[in-house]
Amino acid sequence: MRKTPLINPNDRSGRRFRFGLAASFVLVLGAVGLLAAYVRADEQAIIEKRLADSVRYLASDKLEGRGLGSQGLELAAEYIAAQLTQQNLKTDLFAGTPYQKFRATTSSKLGPDNRLALVGPAPQNGKPRERIELKLAKDFNPMAMSDSGRFDLPPVFVGYGITGKKEHYDDYAGIDVKGKAVIILRHEPQQDDPKSVFSGTAVSAHAPLRRKASNAYAHGAAAVVFCTDEVEFQRDIAKNRKLLEEMRSRLAMERNKLDKLPDPDSDEAKTQRKRIDKLAGQVDALEAKLQAGFDPVLPFHAGGFGGPRQGLPVVHCRRGVLDRVVRSVLGTGLAELEHDIDKGPTPHSRLLDGWRLVGQIDVRRSEVEVKNVVATLEGEGPAADETLVIGAHYDHLGRGGPGSLARGTKAIHNGADDNASGVALLIEVARALAARPERLRRRVVFIAFTGEERGLFGSAHYVREPAFPLEKTIAMLNLDMVGRLRDDRLIVSGVGTAPEFGELLDRANAKHKFKLTKKRGGYGPSDHASFYAREIPVMHFFTGTHEDYHRPGDDFEKVNVPGMRRIASLVVEITVSLANAPKRPEYVAVTPPRLRPAGNRPFLGSIPDFGSMEPGYAMSGVVKGGPAERAGIRGGDVIVRFGESKIGGLEDIDAALRKYEAGDRVRVIVKRGGEKLTFEVTLDPPR
Repeated sequence: MRKTPLINPNDRSGRRFRFGLAASFVLVLGAVGLLAAYVRADEQAIIEKRLADSVRYLASDKLEGRGLGSQGLELAAEYIAAQLTQQNLKTDLFAGTPYQKFRATTSSKLGPDNRLALVGPAPQNGKPRERIELKLAKDFNPMAMSDSGRFDLPPVFVGYGITGKKEHYDDYAGIDVKGKAVIILRHEPQQDDPKSVFSGTAVSAHAPLRRKASNAYAHGAAAVVFCTDEVEFQRDIAKNRKLLEEMRSRLAMERNKLDKLPDPDSDEAKTQRKRIDKLAGQVDALEAKLQAGFDPVLPFHAGGFGGPRQGLPVVHCRRGVLDRVVRSVLGTGLAELEHDIDKGPTPHSRLLDGWRLVGQIDVRRSEVEVKNVVATLEGEGPAADETLVIGAHYDHLGRGGPGSLARGTKAIHNGADDNASGVALLIEVARALAARPERLRRRVVFIAFTGEERGLFGSAHYVREPAFPLEKTIAMLNLDMVGRLRDDRLIVSGVGTAPEFGELLDRANAKHKFKLTKKRGGYGPSDHASFYAREIPVMHFFTGTHEDYHRPGDDFEKVNVPGMRRIASLVVEITVSLANAPKRPEYVAVTPPRLRPAGNRPFLGSIPDFGSMEPGYAMSGVVKGGPAERAGIRGGDVIVRFGESKIGGLEDIDAALRKYEAGDRVRVIVKRGGEKLTFEVTLDPPR
């Protein structure tokens, strides 16, 4: 018997039933889609609340700005440990705790017993040896990087104290400095030669005092004596002579103003006389300084903060004193030696026979116990013994001091973006990865680093004493200042440190739709640099700097929490891809940038735009009331020339600024849109 179809295609009522069923199905699908959208929105709201709660707590006044050695930093560590423990991660790596403890220096100061003398060779006529007693702060100054202790050592002149393989130059070649005091000139040879192998006229990576001290230590030196080089010496004299002439002109103008006042006994005249007296005193002091022979010693902290290399005293001495010793032995002075070095450049290192450097250095340090907070998510399978590190530093600046750009303030620097935002992301990424139903193929280690603001203390300690072998650590992802997403702009550094990273980042970003700025280099002022220096590929996520950077205004209310959620999602996806990839990423060496020399420089008041790829020094903004704003420079401008210096990037502006002092007027050329504009900037004192 033939079956009658349930729906007759010629039957209008059947068609109506079919269409009605289809319409109902569409309505059901729509309802399901709408419900899914509501679920997604609800999940997003939950994630954002968790992120906001973490940043709000870590950036609260209760935590005192999370300064090194503060109770607030301890509270932050406890909070992070509790949050990671809640995710069922392994948090017992260090004596059953998540805390990798070590000691760090919080401050350095001069002790009461600092002495230094240069003792000459024994004369043949039986007379006593010549002894030059150096006066503290006038003839010599210990450096904050110095160790304490007594010494009696033969001195050796080692030029600029540079060992440069790329430049084929070594001041230590052919001379034994073990157990000796090395006399080292600041900066590098051929400073005024644009074709110099030492970065032309820019400051090279060999110039920082800490790097020179490190090189001396590596060659076995027992003490370091820094000396101002001739180029810097003459430049300082010229600057001070120019300043003296300007001050004399200003004094004459102020006296002329007084002469023109109608009533010499008026309050205005009295005020003018006080102004003149003050300026006249400054002129007299500078004249006396120049007449006596301008030859200052560097201040105690000029070489930067931090602990010393054990047993290595480091001082800076007045050039005139050292020149006298060198000339007595070699028959030629420092200026002539520098000239001979520049000809090659060719090292002219010499033992200063018969002389001794005798003294005692007393540097007092305050140390505290600090801790990294570490948790692990174990992998499963043949690659489970390989490790991927995700890190974020949790310390900040406390109530200001070194590192603060709000000079003199005692206000709490809450550091919501820097770097409560990165820590909140670290916790959320850990939560998302731990909640996955299937295990990752590789181990993921989550580390909240301490001491980043003082010089990458926490990450440097971890790579020295890693919880898991560095040779099996495949990559490091760093989260530092990820709380100010603007216009979807996300900066990712280290993309060139592994061939796979560029494509991986683009693929992961296809659905996240960030406007990516990809930086190739793996070095930079955050914790990823410690890992990259150990030949581990890195990616550093960053939403850019701003006017609240290292200032008290970096508060929770200014954080973009939805932006943080989106970045967390991207980092999770990248982590899963790296952890489950068939092969580990391949390390690529990317040429590091020139290092910044230590010490202060005058204040320009610019906020760098790290996301710009345009040649020059791009600015995302300018500090209100600062020199740049006063001159008419504004955010979005790109500095291409600063005085006589051509500017190609951030390091160039840093080096150029160090050629000037507060009060100097500098001609600055910027690109704005399609045109070049010229401004005159008067620099402020360092902040």
